[in-house]
Amino acid sequence: MPGPSSNTAAIETIHLSKRVADATGELTILRDIDFTVQAGETLAIVGASGSGKSTLLGLLAGLDTPSEGTVKLDGVDIFALSEDGRAGLRQAKLGFVFQSFQLLAHLTALENVMLPLELRRDDDARAKAEAMLGRVGLSSRLRHYPKYLSGGEQQRVALARAFVTEPPLLFADEPTGSLDAATGDAVIKLMFELNEERGSTLVLVTHDPSIAARCRRTITIAAGQLG
Repeated sequence: MPGPSSNTAAIETIHLSKRVADATGELTILRDIDFTVQAGETLAIVGASGSGKSTLLGLLAGLDTPSEGTVKLDGVDIFALSEDGRAGLRQAKLGFVFQSFQLLAHLTALENVMLPLELRRDDDARAKAEAMLGRVGLSSRLRHYPKYLSGGEQQRVALARAFVTEPPLLFADEPTGSLDAATGDAVIKLMFELNEERGSTLVLVTHDPSIAARCRRTITIAAGQLG
């Protein structure tokens, strides 16, 4: 999968705002967010709990819709697309790593990593998934179900699944939040190694300043606005 073109920002937000109804009438989660991320850049989004970080990541991926403004991925206005169009764009361009792993419990490690390849009808799904699991050190755990894997192993399966399609964009939402410090450090080291190997653009939501410091650039969200 080719990455974003060199003369177009990988990600661009334009006057992005998000409001939701609440008991008082309306709550503003994000207000007038503008920034760009260049192809191959690593960006950390930091801020206090409830500041709107994860909401912003959901909007960048087209998993949620804004109240105003838009997001462009490689120059494509994702909210000008249908819901099916956004789903197709995510399948083609995005990899995801979540705090809670989001592995399918009824699938083995190998089957979880094969899934995004099978969805795009890749003839080499098994071989590519096996190779990717080997890269993250899990060649001996291919046929294990998530409940038989440690937290660190589950997150490594999630990393393998995120990178196996070689997406130009990777989004990670608190990827070490469910792990102890030592395991989290190992997972973050592996994630940055994989990202550098593949030259993808990484956007990482974290509350950990040591993880944010690994990124080339950091933006802070405070009370729904860029700090």
